[in-house]
Amino acid sequence: MKLVISSDHAGFPLKEEVRASLTQAGHEVVDLGAYNTEPSDYPDFAVRVGEALKRGDAERGILICGSGVGVCVAANKIPGIRAGICHDTYSAHQGVEHDDMNVLVLGARIIGTSLAFEVAHAYVGASFIANEERFVRRFKKVQAIEAKYMCGDGSANPA
Repeated sequence: MKLVISSDHAGFPLKEEVRASLTQAGHEVVDLGAYNTEPSDYPDFAVRVGEALKRGDAERGILICGSGVGVCVAANKIPGIRAGICHDTYSAHQGVEHDDMNVLVLGARIIGTSLAFEVAHAYVGASFIANEERFVRRFKKVQAIEAKYMCGDGSANPA
């Protein structure tokens, strides 16, 4: 599978290890930064992964920051991105199978390296269950919510 991976400074060490593990397993992993532990801003890396996926540069993405929360929130602002924080293997594969999650988010200060490997491999090994009507129906409802608020039809009132 072709993947894009990115992190801020806090996620950099774990990103390097996850990237190496997935590459060793035969996946093509494109590193979109950060490239060191110098302070950086997590939204920049969420945008890099989101835009790469929207262009079709990869099938899925992985984002890592300190807690995972920041990059997850930022990534989910990008239309078409369905990012989920997963610190267990069940959520990693179930998020893909049931919700067509296309970005795995990890918190480098939350999860250990060995478990991060297991979670990442569960994520890339999963496929959306497109032949079950309930998952497709729910996914279409999520897409409708996204479309509604993208077009300005929603009642969201920015602060």
